[in-house]
Amino acid sequence: MLKLKQSQQGLTLVEAMIALLVISIGLLGIASLQLTAMNQNASSLNHSQAVWIAYNMSDRIRANISQFDNYNGIDTTNNYAQDCMAPATCSNAQMRESDAADWSTMIANLPGGRGIITNNADGLLVTVMWDDEGTGANGTNCGPDPDIDLTCYTLAVAQ
Repeated sequence: MLKLKQSQQGLTLVEAMIALLVISIGLLGIASLQLTAMNQNASSLNHSQAVWIAYNMSDRIRANISQFDNYNGIDTTNNYAQDCMAPATCSNAQMRESDAADWSTMIANLPGGRGIITNNADGLLVTVMWDDEGTGANGTNCGPDPDIDLTCYTLAVAQ
C-alpha cells in the first residue's frame, strides 16, 4: 500500500499574517515620521517669519532714525491705528505709530505672536515671541527654562 505524505495546512496563512503585521508596523512608523516632519516644517516657517518680521521692524527704525529712542516701549498687545500708506503726509512720530501698527499686523500671523521693543545699553532690542509648540502660551518670557513655552527671536538695533 502506498502512503501519501501529509502536508501541513495553514502555514501560508500564518506567514501572510506575520508579513501583514510587519508591513503595518512599518507604515505606522512612516506615518509618525511624516507627522514629525510636518511639525518641524511648521516650526521652521514660524522661525523664518519671526526673523523676517524682526528685521523688517529694524529697517523701519533705521529709516525713521529721528524717532529712534521713541520706538522703545512698542508692544504689539497695544492698539496702534495710524496708517501712513494712504496718500497723506505723516510726521516722523506718526510714521513710528504706523510702523507699530504694521508690525502688529505682521506678528498676528504667528501663533500666539507678540512683539516688544525695549531699550538696552547699545540701542534697542526688537523681540518677536510666538508659541511654537501650539499650547496656547503667551507672555513675555523667553529663555531655556522648560516652564517657558515661548520661542523668541531678538535682534539688537544700534543707532
